[in-house]
Amino acid sequence: MMHEAVNFSDKVREAYGRIHADIRRTPVEYSEPLSRETGARVYVKWECDQITGSFKLRGALNKLRSLSDADRGRGVVSASTGNHGLAISHASRLEGIGLKLFLPTTVAEVKKAKIEALGVDVELQGSSCEKTEAIARDFAGRTGRVFVSPYNDWDIVFGAGTVGLELADDLSRFEDVLVPVGGGGLIAGIAGFLKAARLETRIIGVEPETSAFMAASLAADRLVEIDEKETIADAVAGGIEPGAITFPLCRDLVDFIEVVPESLIARGLALVHEHHGRMVEGAGALPFAALLHSPSKWKDRTVVAVVSGGNIAPARFRAVTGPA
Repeated sequence: MMHEAVNFSDKVREAYGRIHADIRRTPVEYSEPLSRETGARVYVKWECDQITGSFKLRGALNKLRSLSDADRGRGVVSASTGNHGLAISHASRLEGIGLKLFLPTTVAEVKKAKIEALGVDVELQGSSCEKTEAIARDFAGRTGRVFVSPYNDWDIVFGAGTVGLELADDLSRFEDVLVPVGGGGLIAGIAGFLKAARLETRIIGVEPETSAFMAASLAADRLVEIDEKETIADAVAGGIEPGAITFPLCRDLVDFIEVVPESLIARGLALVHEHHGRMVEGAGALPFAALLHSPSKWKDRTVVAVVSGGNIAPARFRAVTGPA
């Protein structure tokens, strides 16, 4: 499927029709304190309020509900650092579809515990997201099951795009949408839908400078490897697989990528907690880090910050943000 031939508007609306009864329509809230702090008119899309704590349920449920009866019967295989794992676990339980889930040995304990509580067949394999995914793909191939990618799948992208559909319905006007970027599924879906709906909207990705794979790849006009370091925004860490559909989508639909330092991600986490009483995960705070990083880019503009997830252990949050 070439993305030029894809009717994003229709595909995202179809996805919403499949999933809307079993997901939360997450709130969009105007933030007076964050607007004052940044000089922009800031609206926050609290996707951290989604069932399972992140936007990932949208794509996972859309994918499973798009499978043939034969594929449903065989069960599915997936791999995840956590948020997609939680989502696909919840979705497979909802659909009564068997799931074998591979997690890297480095998975955050809070996410692993939540997944195991859902009664999923979990196996810890591989020291990185990429290695774990390769193991899972191999297992899927040997057992004849469908492998469900966290981001490199049209149904996953269309499901994620329902965030954009809700934004377009809930806000009459906005100029910029700031979206956390890992593999690119969320921003590709949002950009695909909103660019079809309202061409004047800028879609901006945000990555941590310690793991800015998409920014480096877009600059080189091809997927590249970078020397990755640890990031507070662990949900977006890791590279982009060769041939990923999200790369050309981001190249053609995303206006630019803002790369932010760890110190500002921590500041974003603290600000959201201070002003809104919420503990969001590092990846979810990336849009706030972007607002703080380049205030002149957003001054007097109406900006939507998409908070992609909220799965962070309280002890980790406290360690990152320092004493309250």
